[in-house]
Amino acid sequence: MAKKEIDDRIVELDMGQGGKKMDILLDFITERIKIKKILEGVGVESYDDGAIIPFEVSSKDLVVTTDSYTVSPLFFRGGNIGTLAAAGTINDLLMMGAKPIAITLALIIKEGFKFSDLGTIIDTISEITAEHNIAIVAGDTKVLPQSTMVEAGMFINTTGVGIIPAGKRIMDRLIHPGDKIIASGTLGDHGFAMLVSREGIELETTLGSDVAALSSLILPILKYRVHAMKDPTRGGLTAVLAEWAVKSSVSLWIEESEIPISEEVRVVSEIFGIDPLNVSCEGKAIIAIHPEDADVVLQILKSSPLGQDAAIIGEAREERPGKVLMKTIIGGHRILDKPVGEPIPRVC
Repeated sequence: MAKKEIDDRIVELDMGQGGKKMDILLDFITERIKIKKILEGVGVESYDDGAIIPFEVSSKDLVVTTDSYTVSPLFFRGGNIGTLAAAGTINDLLMMGAKPIAITLALIIKEGFKFSDLGTIIDTISEITAEHNIAIVAGDTKVLPQSTMVEAGMFINTTGVGIIPAGKRIMDRLIHPGDKIIASGTLGDHGFAMLVSREGIELETTLGSDVAALSSLILPILKYRVHAMKDPTRGGLTAVLAEWAVKSSVSLWIEESEIPISEEVRVVSEIFGIDPLNVSCEGKAIIAIHPEDADVVLQILKSSPLGQDAAIIGEAREERPGKVLMKTIIGGHRILDKPVGEPIPRVC
């Protein structure tokens, strides 16, 4: 079938029912995936019910994560739902200190969805996973009637698999008093870019999503004493810090003047009255690290295009455990509480 004929097609309800029509949809998807296997016999193209991954448990630990993406709109400034699914899954593994090796990909598609749009999304996922040498090892596709789906037209679910040296754990509960807190770059970009895209607001701004897979930024710092890492997605920086303070039974003292926020985000946040510290990022990391390693890690981060705006924004202390306190620009202190909800819904 010619490329134009394929791209002009739409997803039909029967394409999710397991018959010959479904083969058309599955062939279209799998042909666009660049890296399908990491080991002989392990790949999505076999259409088995699962992937078998040979694994030596003696020196490595396995890290598994899962996530679902319900973003609206599907295409936005700086990316699409496929960018989020691939980069978000990779980043969740990296935040645990793991080297990502494989993901699964499950698609829930509304009937009537354009093959051309589906192709763009799958191409994006394929390009990101290929760049980072990550296999798509298993998948699932469902097609639902228009009446049962939201307006966006597609949901994606992923499971990510990574490996870490046995016993080397990076976890929310492992922060120690004295640890420095680093933000790898400007905060709030993704959530506000989504808001501008969704509302169709024309602003004279270059603001776009920061969505990116962070392998090149994070893998080089794992040889240092990193105690905790988190990508500040839903709930932003505030949610990360509030969870850390409770889980590690420390207080976190943050300097507002050191928090990197772009001028574009400041302007949009003032227009909408939304605190950028509560807004999602999709290409940043918050890092808790031993104080003796903080400066060298900061320089490593700043040497990467993904970390040029990295900054040490605070530290962990022993007193007042469970609290996050921010020294404001005018010199006072305010307590940062975990947001009640996401101020900009359906951004990831």
